[in-house]
Amino acid sequence: MHFATPAPTTDIRIIVASTNPAKIRAVEAAFCEVFPAQSLHIQGLAVESGVRAQPMCANETLAGARNRVEHAKSQQPDAHFYVSLEAGLDEGATFAWMVIDNGQRRGESRSASLPLPPQALARLHDGEELGDVMDDMFQQQNVKQQGGAIAMLTGHRLSRSSVYQQALILALIPFMNPALYPSE
Repeated sequence: MHFATPAPTTDIRIIVASTNPAKIRAVEAAFCEVFPAQSLHIQGLAVESGVRAQPMCANETLAGARNRVEHAKSQQPDAHFYVSLEAGLDEGATFAWMVIDNGQRRGESRSASLPLPPQALARLHDGEELGDVMDDMFQQQNVKQQGGAIAMLTGHRLSRSSVYQQALILALIPFMNPALYPSE
């Protein structure tokens, strides 16, 4: 399957391989910044990652993001872009991989890493998910679909969406500079 990057006047159809509002907001903000003159149609789609609900290393997290993009492409083959954001752990910190694919090229980038408190890490290693741990630690509900652990630990100076937006823009570099990044 090959999908073309849309012409400057074309509406851009984007499938986000998640229905998480924080992830969809980040995708919308990044694409609006990179393609300000274009109309965006963004749809969240629930797809499986093929990895644990809480990926425990960088490679597993990247595999989950890549898997989500492939599953989204097979379920909705008519989009211009497929975007996946997969959060996981790496050496005591949480971060996320961003994968953006249009059938001709792929962009991948990691978000900033957020060091986690030792008690949170212990619970993650016992099999809990970060969102549940943060809900409990900060007496909140559904943190992962709002500002995330990032908002909780930074006193809302940053949010999951704001940090993901930067990484998504980095993952869009091959699409902003197609002459420098060969097609697949």
